[in-house]
Amino acid sequence: MIPRYSRPDMAKIWEPENRFRIWFEIEAHATDALAERGVVPASAAQALWTWWNTNPTIDVAAIDAIEAVTKHDVIAFLTWVAEQVGDEARFMHQGMTSSDVLDTCLAVQLTQATDLLLADMDALLAAIKTRAMEHKFTPTIGRSHGIHAEPVTFGMKLAQAYAEFARGRERLVAARAEIATCAISGAVGSFANIDPEVEAHVAAKLGLAVEPVSTQVIPRDRHAMYFATLGVIASSIERVATEVRHLQRTEVLEAEEYFSPGQKGSSAMPHKRNPVLTENLTGLARMVRGYVTPALENVALWHERDISHSSVERYIGPDATITLDFALGRLTGVIDKLLIYPERMQKNLDRMGGLVHSQRVLLALTQAGISREDSYRIVQRNAMKVWESDGAESLMELLKADPDVAAKMTASEIEDRFNLDYHFKHIDTIFDRVFG
Repeated sequence: MIPRYSRPDMAKIWEPENRFRIWFEIEAHATDALAERGVVPASAAQALWTWWNTNPTIDVAAIDAIEAVTKHDVIAFLTWVAEQVGDEARFMHQGMTSSDVLDTCLAVQLTQATDLLLADMDALLAAIKTRAMEHKFTPTIGRSHGIHAEPVTFGMKLAQAYAEFARGRERLVAARAEIATCAISGAVGSFANIDPEVEAHVAAKLGLAVEPVSTQVIPRDRHAMYFATLGVIASSIERVATEVRHLQRTEVLEAEEYFSPGQKGSSAMPHKRNPVLTENLTGLARMVRGYVTPALENVALWHERDISHSSVERYIGPDATITLDFALGRLTGVIDKLLIYPERMQKNLDRMGGLVHSQRVLLALTQAGISREDSYRIVQRNAMKVWESDGAESLMELLKADPDVAAKMTASEIEDRFNLDYHFKHIDTIFDRVFG
């Protein structure tokens, strides 16, 4: 992942040193369990931990140099550790295969990454909730197909985002549980040369569950579901980002990204204040979703194992989690500092001469005894005059002057149908459902 879209804590999870440290812990815990069963000498496990507890520096360059010769990353690591520990290191990796180390390590890294993503989502949810409560009853126009529909509140928009990300968080918790499995089952996963209790011991030490049947790899349907979950969360990010981008358009301008002192919007036009952060989030969401298809294609491996998935996961593991981590942090900042303009929202509500109240009049006419078809026709013919006048005409006044309407409704009754607060009588119910 490029540094521009990386945050340090998430990036460290995918650095070679962290990976090699996890590899060592897997090997050392397995050697402990083997020693307890008398398969290897207790001194072998002790030698490993004695060396490890001196807090050694992982010499990534030295391991890479060995791999340049062996063309095998796990063997290169084992060779380097043996050079440090000495003769007792020959008992490492007894009955194990490379996938035991690689797959279990990936599970640890993904759980570490997920814990950061969950913290990110908690911060985002807190920011959304704060702004939703702030604008719980701030009137704004609801739009369908991009066209004025009926009034909502800006808090409702944010409550919807909160509910969506809360679902995303639940999915992420489930995805973490599904991905957090350990395989120490040996070649083709039959446990022929290593006892299943060794796997259980390593799993417990690393905070993982045992994989029920691993062949020679952990089944990749788990990973496919994990990355699909990240893709859904990314899509939720894009939905909010797209909303902000639309609201920031000059002719709308109901909300906009914070524009900091000294910030420049355009190299050519000094007046520009562009939604660069949310446009960036839209692009980042595309990238995270782009990693879902390769993860799905990794499910179908040959027989008990091939490595067609390996190169894919070396990309998508770091890139998807690092990108989503950055995007969640960026969206939290956007929401926290979002500039919101209630006066502009009210101005836009009033922009089209009361058209947003047309349904209330339609319903009133039907209850007054006019058929729905005729009621619709009566209201629409007046609404179109307002539309064609670009809001210069008033729907309320046109309806008062319409003899078909006046025959069924008094002026006061018509005016009552243009009450904005009517639309917000269930906002508390919605907020109770979302925020409890």
